Amino acid sequence: MQVPDNYLPIMPYLIVPGAYRFLDFVKDVFGATLQYSADRSPGILMHGELRIGPAVIMFADATDVYAPFPSSMFLYVDKVDEVFAKALVRPDVTLLQELDNRPYGRGGGFKDAFGNAWWVNSPV
Repeated sequence: MQVPDNYLPIMPYLIVPGAYRFLDFVKDVFGATLQYSADRSPGILMHGELRIGPAVIMFADATDVYAPFPSSMFLYVDKVDEVFAKALVRPDVTLLQELDNRPYGRGGGFKDAFGNAWWVNSPV
């Protein structure tokens, strides 16, 4: 099997209400870059791809056919305290678990405005 360049063998695919707001959130909090996007119509994203390091998150706007489908993701990041702070200053983010040192690293969790849970960690 040959996976195309810029992809991994497995990638999350999120269906969210307000895909362009989701894009702004992930770019702001995680420093993600937009790898690809295609609009269904003006302001409605049919397919988008965000890159965080080597990982790709695919996403699209929810529609009548494709209902919102939130997920839960675990990410290792370089500066977990900074990422956590960027997320929690937003009024639409909910704390799920305070930052703390754990056997697998320093981390915690929060939920975004789209229903997705993000478990962010830095190895210790």
